[in-house]
Amino acid sequence: MKGDILRSTILSERIIPNMDVKYRKQFPIPEEHRALGLFTADCDDVCYIGMDEATKGTNIEVVHATALYAGAANASFKFSGEFFGAFSAPNPEDIVSAFNIIHQVVDNDAYFISCNDDDSVAYIAHTISRSGTYWPQISTVKPNEALVYLIAPPNEAMYGMDAALKAAEVDIAAFWAPPTYTNCGGGILKGEQSACRAAGEAFGKAVQQIADAPLKLLPGIETM
Repeated sequence: MKGDILRSTILSERIIPNMDVKYRKQFPIPEEHRALGLFTADCDDVCYIGMDEATKGTNIEVVHATALYAGAANASFKFSGEFFGAFSAPNPEDIVSAFNIIHQVVDNDAYFISCNDDDSVAYIAHTISRSGTYWPQISTVKPNEALVYLIAPPNEAMYGMDAALKAAEVDIAAFWAPPTYTNCGGGILKGEQSACRAAGEAFGKAVQQIADAPLKLLPGIETM
């Protein structure tokens, strides 16, 4: 339903307590790390948020995080979903602690919001008060800097990014024009936490406008 929170699910997870020496060379793993956590989920966006959050509370390094082509609705296998992630740590206990944080974020903290009754249009606008070490890997965000993570369907995302930038004093830290692997778009904006929150609210309103009237060019002007 319109306005509903759409939560995500972790589909599979494993720990490798002590990686094979040849295997570890396939990822950018710190020399002192020997354990690896692997998982899949039905949404990539909340997992990026969860993995960054885990870097703030544990001694892990995100070594691989990617969306799978076309998204969860087109997953190739039962537990493939939309996302695959891997993170390393000095020992398995760190991996367990990180998984606990990731589960908390995916299950409770980060989510999409539905824009219509059948949940066929949705967006995420998640404000983060303090970045961990993952966001700096993929954007110009610095550790401990506030940011807002914005994703929506293609047209909604591009319309919404402009609205977000106009709404608050924020800068572009990453910009993803469609298509992403999941055929969406969006980006990361950085600035003061209050500004990031205002930008996220403007993004959501812009996405909702398109969901409510997809063929309206401007207020009072519709296509033929």
